[in-house]
Amino acid sequence: MRAVLIVNPNATSTTPAARDLLAHALESRVKLTIAHTDSRGHAIDIARDAARDGIDVLIVHGGDGTVNEVVNGVLGECGRTPPKNTPAVGVVPGGSANVFARALGISPDPTEATNQLVDLLGEHRRRKPWRRIGLMDCGERWGVFTAGLGVDGDVVAAVEAQRDKGRKVTASRYVRVAVREMLANARKDPSLTLHLPGRDPVSGVHFAFVSNASPWTYANTRPVWTNPTTTFDTGLGVFATTSMNVWANLRLVRQMLSKKPKIVAKHLIRDDDLAWVRVTSDTPVACQIDGDYLGLRDDVTFRSVPEALAVVAPPAKKL
Repeated sequence: MRAVLIVNPNATSTTPAARDLLAHALESRVKLTIAHTDSRGHAIDIARDAARDGIDVLIVHGGDGTVNEVVNGVLGECGRTPPKNTPAVGVVPGGSANVFARALGISPDPTEATNQLVDLLGEHRRRKPWRRIGLMDCGERWGVFTAGLGVDGDVVAAVEAQRDKGRKVTASRYVRVAVREMLANARKDPSLTLHLPGRDPVSGVHFAFVSNASPWTYANTRPVWTNPTTTFDTGLGVFATTSMNVWANLRLVRQMLSKKPKIVAKHLIRDDDLAWVRVTSDTPVACQIDGDYLGLRDDVTFRSVPEALAVVAPPAKKL
């Protein structure tokens, strides 16, 4: 079995020691090549070349942004049925949130995740098939676990700007930026319209999250929920609001942080297991996919694509 270990050396919690430990462990199971990313988008090229060379497994040691790039390199352009013979993708967390890895059932601790990965590779060699998960076709790129338009995109853009200035990305920094952007957006008129299957369009929407898995993100170790029943094996989940009232949204945040989330509010539009979600806007608004800022968009359609990707991960837990 041939594998490529793709390392983002600039990811938040990636270290040379963890990389070397991971590589040493993997070499007991696979014929390994190591590739380091050196710029944004580089992981797409590495993954694309590996897929063309017939590599069996791609192991990502980095954050969610690197994972997204690898998936897009493996699957190529959106709008078509993903081929079934692409490399399987595994993850050893190295970012700040590592939402994708945790949603797959991978430990956030790199050492424990390495042991999981080695065991799973051994199981596959004993003829156990790879697990397959659904993804989001976002039109211009594949989305792995989440996307957002409006304040969600504004938060990601602001955090990326601070990262570019050399500031470390932490959960507390995300929270501070999110509060600031929420207050700024509270003074703006809503510009989004939400389109869902079998329903009339809903206008007057301030922001919209589209999910392919749960939780939506993490605040350190605490999961943050928007659509608790949305998984890699269902359709998409949507979470959108028609009000920016501070007190109403604080109550909503409290529900999102609950250990047993029951998320309801008069100003909330929430639905699950959707084949597609379309968001349009009167004026271009910030858009993010898997925590990467894409720029301003005024019309984005997200489509659920079942069993799009093979992954090195434990079996899905039953709800």
